[in-house]
Amino acid sequence: MKLNCLLAVSVLALGAGLTPAAAVDLRIGFSVDADTLDPANHRNRPNETIIRNMFDGLLTRDSQMKVVPEIAESIVQVSPTEYDFKIRSGVKFHDGTEMTAEDVKFTLDRVVQEGGMGDGQTSPRQGLMGPVDKVDVVDGNTVRITLTEPWPILPAMLPNQQIVSKAFVEKVGTEGMATQVNGTGPFKLAEWRKGDAIIMERFDDYYGGSPEIPPVGPACVDRAIFKVIPETASRVAALLAGDVEIITDVPPFSVAQIKANDGTDVMTVNGTRSFFVAMNTQGEIFDDPKVRQAAAHALDKDLIIDKILGGNAQRIEGILSPDAFGASELPAYEHDVEKAKEMLAEAGYPDGIDVTLDVEGAFKDDAEAVASLLAKAGIRAKVAVGESAQLSEKWRTAGKPKSGDLYFSSWGNGSLDPFDIFTPTHRTDDRGNSAGYSNPEVDRLLDEAAVEMDSDKRAALYREAELIINADAPYLYLWVPQEIYGVSKRLSGWTPSADSRINLHDACVD
Repeated sequence: MKLNCLLAVSVLALGAGLTPAAAVDLRIGFSVDADTLDPANHRNRPNETIIRNMFDGLLTRDSQMKVVPEIAESIVQVSPTEYDFKIRSGVKFHDGTEMTAEDVKFTLDRVVQEGGMGDGQTSPRQGLMGPVDKVDVVDGNTVRITLTEPWPILPAMLPNQQIVSKAFVEKVGTEGMATQVNGTGPFKLAEWRKGDAIIMERFDDYYGGSPEIPPVGPACVDRAIFKVIPETASRVAALLAGDVEIITDVPPFSVAQIKANDGTDVMTVNGTRSFFVAMNTQGEIFDDPKVRQAAAHALDKDLIIDKILGGNAQRIEGILSPDAFGASELPAYEHDVEKAKEMLAEAGYPDGIDVTLDVEGAFKDDAEAVASLLAKAGIRAKVAVGESAQLSEKWRTAGKPKSGDLYFSSWGNGSLDPFDIFTPTHRTDDRGNSAGYSNPEVDRLLDEAAVEMDSDKRAALYREAELIINADAPYLYLWVPQEIYGVSKRLSGWTPSADSRINLHDACVD
């Protein structure tokens, strides 16, 4: 397999053109199309998966989620609020120009500064840069990031930012960046057929990527093609037919079928997305912690994980994944329908309650499973399917009033750090606090932990906050599902990553 790829590279090196039939393609059956190809103008993982095969960042993550240098050659913490990054030499953009420290500064300024994207636009990724105050070029190849306060997870958040060319952005503008690519990654954009496919070609002048993720060098395949196949059955069929080498979002019920096929297999990895049901603590029903605790006892999470998710998930008792920094073992609300009924009666609802459970269409089945179990304890939840944008506007109100009862949702935590998930979902009036939860002591603990540089003290602060929210139960904490991929046995050199990134730098096809 490696030999085939090396031969392909040798042919290109000799200047011989490859015919389309001779090109080695790696095809991915992807569930959604990209919204944009601008690294600074989105906040979702499907976009990032596609973008990060064409753009590299200062730092990246290996398949085990370890943060390692990429465009940065080294990182030095000068003070609690200053970090110096030495920039690797010889890194080229796809147009052949050499990347400089000025490009790095421009990239980060574009994300951090108000209106930094141009035309008055502020990057939706600004919040991922926390208390970054300014970015300076210290010398020809060193960039200094200065924070307004200590922020221990800066290195963990930098893989979320990919470096762009200052000259290219100034040439094409923010509008042009949505559809045009001039990155430093292993693939360059060949064509974007919206709604159908994003076609990338190997960038032969690629500097090689992170030296800590071998092998280092140009991509193995000639082209990487993200084929947009929204329907699950169609993606599975495409894999079984040999039309693609990787498919995403494999449902548990398709695992056996893929494994039974001679040419295909399944690969899994623990994900980083926590699923939960937000209970509107500002409403007339779920403002009572006894009602929320009753709901927690009514739910049989293990049954849903086993029967609906095929065992491909880990239950959680708080917002954090078991793999996250600072996660600790918490008391479980054991499944007890009679206890749930008693608690409802004590709260003034001896005949139960009638509520609505909001959910996006993709998770309707999961929400209906949750609703059926709640109903056994007298919490009669009608499942209402809504669009993502509509539900976010209704539930993630950043302190403004909410109008719902229950919301089946999730929050990604690509950094596997509490700051990236605990704070936005539980701090008073924060952007992801769909439960409307407010506890001054939790706010204090989260704020202290955000700037605590001692990792042991920081973990202890999160532990204390976790115990409080475990008792307050503003959410029904459900599970962290595994990411399930279907793969061709012709594929080698690729490993799925917990952050959902499909890193094709070293993937080969026989």
